[in-house]
Amino acid sequence: MSDLNFTIKMLGDCRFPSPMQCGRFTGEQEQLLYHSRYEEIRQSIEMDMKPPTMELAGPRERIFFDSAQIACGIVTCGGLCPGINDVIRAITLSLYHHYGVSKVYGFRYGYEGLVKRHGHQPLELSRPLVNWIGELGGTILGSSRGPQEPAEMVDYLEELGIGILFAIGGDGTLKGAAKIAEEVARRGRPISVIGIPKTIDNDISFIQTTFGFETAVTEAKRAIYTAHTEATGARNGIGLVKLMGRDSGFIAAFTALAYSQVNFCLVPEVPFSIGGLLGALSERLERRGHAVILAAEGAGQELVSAIEERDASGNVKHADIGAFLRDTIKGHFSRKGFEINLKYIDPSYTIRSQPANPHDSAFCLLLGHNAVHAGMAGRTNMVVGFWNHQFTHVPISLAVSKRKKIDPEGWLWNSVMASTGQPRDLR
Repeated sequence: MSDLNFTIKMLGDCRFPSPMQCGRFTGEQEQLLYHSRYEEIRQSIEMDMKPPTMELAGPRERIFFDSAQIACGIVTCGGLCPGINDVIRAITLSLYHHYGVSKVYGFRYGYEGLVKRHGHQPLELSRPLVNWIGELGGTILGSSRGPQEPAEMVDYLEELGIGILFAIGGDGTLKGAAKIAEEVARRGRPISVIGIPKTIDNDISFIQTTFGFETAVTEAKRAIYTAHTEATGARNGIGLVKLMGRDSGFIAAFTALAYSQVNFCLVPEVPFSIGGLLGALSERLERRGHAVILAAEGAGQELVSAIEERDASGNVKHADIGAFLRDTIKGHFSRKGFEINLKYIDPSYTIRSQPANPHDSAFCLLLGHNAVHAGMAGRTNMVVGFWNHQFTHVPISLAVSKRKKIDPEGWLWNSVMASTGQPRDLR
């Protein structure tokens, strides 16, 4: 990993003194080590090479933009997630109060709102308008999936005098932001494109945590509590819960650790077979008389459907593993003449529509502030990251290079195994 390049693109020299009165600015040379263990950087040290480092986020003493001369824009794309409105609020208020930017546009319904012919009039984000939105789930700007033509989007940005575009979204959104930045660079225009990583699944590479993830794990408690109550309240009771996690099972894994009533945790990264699961489940029922199964939505997809379809964002459409497991488990024990009582719970839309909890709200505030600092300092084609508990700048190209996933041999999954007591191999 020593060849990782975290260099952030710049629009040009920073000629203006920052209007911020923050007391401390981040130095241009302040860097954070990507690796945190000595064994990981030893080879670089022995070869007299610089180990990979990330640029630290934060306000700069000198900035690229004259804040009195620009407008800024915010767009939200993809699925809903707790905390989007908190990020919108943080960006808007930071632009107004820290830098004196007087015009902030909120583009409606995702990247569609950046294409003028779609007719989605931008929302002018004022301080009174955004003050209260952190109390709401979802996004006041609306969202959509799917790409739009970069040239048309940049045309509209130029028409509105946008100097910085803040794109709040996941993998597909960030790839779209990169295309906008590339079109801007091709035209030689001074427009910054800054990504704020929004994925409830916490699956963006080179980013430790994304906003909304902690709220999702917290809200999942209701489903686990309900499943456990139903399972223990009936003879041979089974509580089956499906949570978000298309390609990465972080929500399911952390939920299993946080609420120890989970007996089986199924995630996309760790294959299982129906025979292996049913055998272990039968043993559990005979021994304890109840069980709670937690499945990430992307788990076991190879068992459900061989047909690959994609949504407007290019994501593979997953079959419903929860319904599949429900019907398969019921059918199996029915054929054996073994009575079970199974309750299936899917709280996904309830969870993702919640407002952010206090920790996520604070995290969203800092993400929004650091996004503004990066944009005003002329950074572009980057995403605000969080690594080793510090805010960083990450090139979009690295952030979307691959999905972050659970390591089946790592400490997180080993901890899940220790907590649930499930067999290591369910195949």
